[in-house]
Amino acid sequence: MLWAAQGITNPQGLRAAPSAGALYPLEVYLVAGDVDNLAAGVYKYEPRRHELRLVIVGDKRTDLYRAALQQETIRDAPAALVFGAVYERTTQKYSERGRQYVHMEVGHAAQNVVLQAVSLKLGTVVMGAFNEERVREALSMTDEVVPLYIMPIGRRQK
Repeated sequence: MLWAAQGITNPQGLRAAPSAGALYPLEVYLVAGDVDNLAAGVYKYEPRRHELRLVIVGDKRTDLYRAALQQETIRDAPAALVFGAVYERTTQKYSERGRQYVHMEVGHAAQNVVLQAVSLKLGTVVMGAFNEERVREALSMTDEVVPLYIMPIGRRQK
């Protein structure tokens, strides 16, 4: 699912989701709580190596749930993806119009995740209701990263 969001698709470094000017402003975090073969924690996806870098040890789903206006899906899901953006990567080239390009890009990446979830018989949803500062704090994001989406991931209920 992380590869579907931002994975490298060719030797030139292009990714699975289109990006204006191939500037790639998105940062993807995995908040893992109950994932097989992965310790609970917050991880940042590193597309160039297709690996996870541990940011915080321990289950932070409750912190994310609180930051996301107590949406139970976030608390109850085994994991969640959190998309953030460094707008400056795109606005340095495209000025303020670049902010719109970033929003388009996160939509493309999220759609890829939804499609991958369906193929894996998993469920997800895109959530945008949250307190930015509390999400940033819960995940130890730097000030330059602006949270855009949260996507809880789990087994679909029948």
